[in-house]
Amino acid sequence: MNIKITGTGSVIPSKVEQNNSFSNHLFFDSNGESIKNPNEVIIEKFKSITGIEQRRYIEDNQTVTDIAIEAANKSIDNAKINRESIDYIIVAHNVGDITFESNQIDTLPCLASKVKAGLEIKNPNCVAYDILFGCPGWVEGVIQATAFIKAGMAKKCLVIGADTLSRVLDHTDRDSMIYADGAGATIIEKSNEQGGILSHKTVTYTSEGEVDFIFYGTANDKVGNSKYIKMQGRKVYEFALSKVPIALKSCLESSGRPLSELKKIFLHQANLKMDEAIIKRFYGLYNKEMPEMILPMNIQEFGNSSVATVPTLFDLVINKNYCGHSLRKNDLIIFASVGAGMNINAITYQM
Repeated sequence: MNIKITGTGSVIPSKVEQNNSFSNHLFFDSNGESIKNPNEVIIEKFKSITGIEQRRYIEDNQTVTDIAIEAANKSIDNAKINRESIDYIIVAHNVGDITFESNQIDTLPCLASKVKAGLEIKNPNCVAYDILFGCPGWVEGVIQATAFIKAGMAKKCLVIGADTLSRVLDHTDRDSMIYADGAGATIIEKSNEQGGILSHKTVTYTSEGEVDFIFYGTANDKVGNSKYIKMQGRKVYEFALSKVPIALKSCLESSGRPLSELKKIFLHQANLKMDEAIIKRFYGLYNKEMPEMILPMNIQEFGNSSVATVPTLFDLVINKNYCGHSLRKNDLIIFASVGAGMNINAITYQM
């Protein structure tokens, strides 16, 4: 028995936020001190490090549930399945349903239940639940769906990664320029075809302060008690470079497939330079150079949409040959992510 992704769908919000839209912001550091550099210098340095030139936000009248439902519908149509045959709906997110101009998280009921209602699925045996796992949430949802299918608890699962980080931004924090909105969905099914999910790896690090690397905290300007998404950027960068390549190697070796067969790595779109450095170190573990075109990237125009980055990028590549990247039957790929927890996971997959 093999387990494959049989349908994909994604939503790229239409509202484009360019880097120059942050030109009039007043930025403060984490100690509440005003940053003296001109915003033009701050923005240019930000772009050189992250690669981000623009990002996408949802419309004011939307919430994350809306784009999750849209992506789900696309994946169901793409898979050509009866939605009433879905056994599980797993929605990965980090900040819940948040309306415009409110940073109050809404997770009751869970987003998966709202998605199921929006899809008009009547079957009560279709179980809907959320997963909070940082940016690696969608990858972990696929791993859980795989376990359900292997255990005979399911035949078809809908796994969605969706977040609207634009609703939890501290506009006095330079890191607010990183974050974006988006949704990606996949149908995971038992299949008689060759390939599919060959191996997976998940780890959580908390013993050396990692739990505080990405968190909720008050605004940098120290005004008010509202909390926003926060990150210790340098610590995240150093952690990712030291830990993610090891997890990738462990996952690939568990698949029994050689590095030479690997065609693409779909890595969480966190930071252009960081992602490239991770993959260079991964290949360095084999004393190899990082191949060209191994690492699709879309953070430059879409920003970091958390759990949505990997499924969105995968959908764009297989359906639109995004930026010249394409996949063929039997190609070997890796899905991988790193994020709050700190969590790291990976899947080796054969198309």
